[in-house]
Amino acid sequence: MKLGVCYYPEQWPPDRWPLDARMMREAGLAIVRIGEFAWTQMEPAEGVFTWEWLDQAVEVLAGEGLEIVLGTPTAAPPAWLVRLDPDLLPVDINGHRRRPGTRRHYCANSPAYRRHTQRIVAAMARRYASHPAVMGWQIDNEFGCHDTARCYCPECTLAFRLWLKDRYRSLDALNRAWSTVFWSQTYRDWEEIEPPNLMVAGPNPSHVLDYYRFSSDSWLAYQQLQIDILRKAISTAGGGDSPPEQFICTNFMGDFPDLDHHSLARPLDLVAWDSYPTGYADEQFERLYPPGEVRANHPYSYDVGDPVITGFCHDLTRGLKRAPYWVMEQQSGSINWSTFNTGVRSGAVRLWTWHALASGASAVVYFRWRASLSGLEQHHAGLLNHDGSPATGYEGLLSMLPERELMARVSAEPIQSQVALLLNYPDLWAIQLQPHRRGFDYLRHLFVFYRALQRLGIMTDIVSPETDLSAYKLVIAPTAFLGGERLASALAGFAAAGGTVLLGVRSGFKTTTNLVTDQPLPGVFRQLVGARLTGWHALPPGVEYGIETQIPGLEGPATFWMEGLLPLSPQGESVESSEGGDQVLSSKALAQYTAGPFASQAALIENRVGAGRALYMGWYPTYEQAVAVLAYLADQAGIERLADLPPGLVASRRGPYTLLLNFTEDDLTARVGERSVRVAARDVSVIQ
Repeated sequence: MKLGVCYYPEQWPPDRWPLDARMMREAGLAIVRIGEFAWTQMEPAEGVFTWEWLDQAVEVLAGEGLEIVLGTPTAAPPAWLVRLDPDLLPVDINGHRRRPGTRRHYCANSPAYRRHTQRIVAAMARRYASHPAVMGWQIDNEFGCHDTARCYCPECTLAFRLWLKDRYRSLDALNRAWSTVFWSQTYRDWEEIEPPNLMVAGPNPSHVLDYYRFSSDSWLAYQQLQIDILRKAISTAGGGDSPPEQFICTNFMGDFPDLDHHSLARPLDLVAWDSYPTGYADEQFERLYPPGEVRANHPYSYDVGDPVITGFCHDLTRGLKRAPYWVMEQQSGSINWSTFNTGVRSGAVRLWTWHALASGASAVVYFRWRASLSGLEQHHAGLLNHDGSPATGYEGLLSMLPERELMARVSAEPIQSQVALLLNYPDLWAIQLQPHRRGFDYLRHLFVFYRALQRLGIMTDIVSPETDLSAYKLVIAPTAFLGGERLASALAGFAAAGGTVLLGVRSGFKTTTNLVTDQPLPGVFRQLVGARLTGWHALPPGVEYGIETQIPGLEGPATFWMEGLLPLSPQGESVESSEGGDQVLSSKALAQYTAGPFASQAALIENRVGAGRALYMGWYPTYEQAVAVLAYLADQAGIERLADLPPGLVASRRGPYTLLLNFTEDDLTARVGERSVRVAARDVSVIQ
């Protein structure tokens, strides 16, 4: 487990650099990230490079034994570059050309910007790919931040048409995939296809979904442009036959929904995310928790954020490659971009670091070394205050020095989860485009199950549907909206081999091109779960129907969204009574509705599949109901529960170590096996 810091030497006098480097080393830091916003300092005019300052900064840091992650500076195009090629500026969904003067003001499909990118990245790579202190590269910074994931400029229009030609090969295939006969929008020429913005009425959802896919693929291609340059330089520096000694990564933003991070992660050596617990708690609580839930009812200390939200992002990032990851920016004090920007006490930084370690991080890099005197981030804390004196984050860093040996031992152990939550970005986008019921959010529905697993002390991976699922005992697909024969086959194979599958509402409703299926619902999953839907109802606030079940804690009410289920016979025929009478059933009801339009129909159904089983949950569960059904399934599947957890306590396991993290102001006690473990407020206990 290595600790590091983000440093901006270009913002401070060179005679300060040696003191900063020495203080970093003395505080136990080993990594420094530099360069990601310093394009103008590297290249003040096209083709004119000034490396002396960066050479000096690298040598000063290396002189203290610090390893360096170099950031390619493409997230912040210089003013001279925009003046030279103003068409590289992106166009927003309202058709407005964005303005320069901050960062991320470029289009990934701009040929001009790609040329400029090639020049600066190649020049950096030639100079530093062989430097012994440079351990790796960060490409750009936070793809999609500031609502820049999707551009609607003329260059994107041309690129979108080429992307569609490659995907569909013919206009006839595209017209069928989008069902353009609706509203007389059949295309006879590729030039007729425009980006789906500025339309009079709501655009074709198939059209928009493909534009979202195209936009994500545009960033994938832009990332690959930089990867190829860096890989070539690293290989050349290593003699061609030697394995590369410098890694390539980029930094994501946790559960940011606008890009397919599974695709972006595949060609990278490792993935990282930027963790700001208090900011995420402020900005995402209403998005991830049920409508009307009050944050004050949660017991967490005011300055530690929400550990379930933070843990959700940790586990999502780890799941991108199912491997150790980095936190490339770890909050080190108060921030400047959220709702309240609360003050942070020194214990929070230690708690966040241990939380990252417990979730599988192999490095934590704090943002930033020293609070900035200028620019937008003047109120963003660093490990040092504005005057260069130690801040609370630095004190928190020093408090961990005696724990570093234990941290190293724990972080050397693997994480082995028995449960997988499936996250599919096209499903997310399709629900986003047509939620049907206000408040139905893909990530919110997934988060209900994640939060319940955390409460039960069950380790969880959040992974792509394309992941090899054989290592898991339970796979949960809360909203497999777009279905797909490939996923249905993978889940059937997993269940047949002895696994348990749980599907949630709206699964199988559409095809992969975002058309409603013409099969009885749940579409491609019908045979897997041994049931068909009789109908579905979006419920307004105040309307609820009871549920009857033998599973403790799963009783009603059903609210928000409900679907009626009838079991199938082995021949695939529906059985009008959920009891089945004398008929042989493929599946059985584990819960039934007691009232409402689906009274006496199944609400939760289970189907035996080979050595395993598949279940379909026909309503959107409350948190308590999710806890109940997952506790039942975990017991049935023999899934380990790390501890009996009170609210505010988080549990994790790395090898033989169980970690308990208390995010409240009160001492809490947990049952771990036969032991009763007391964890002090805002503290961590490591049990072997």
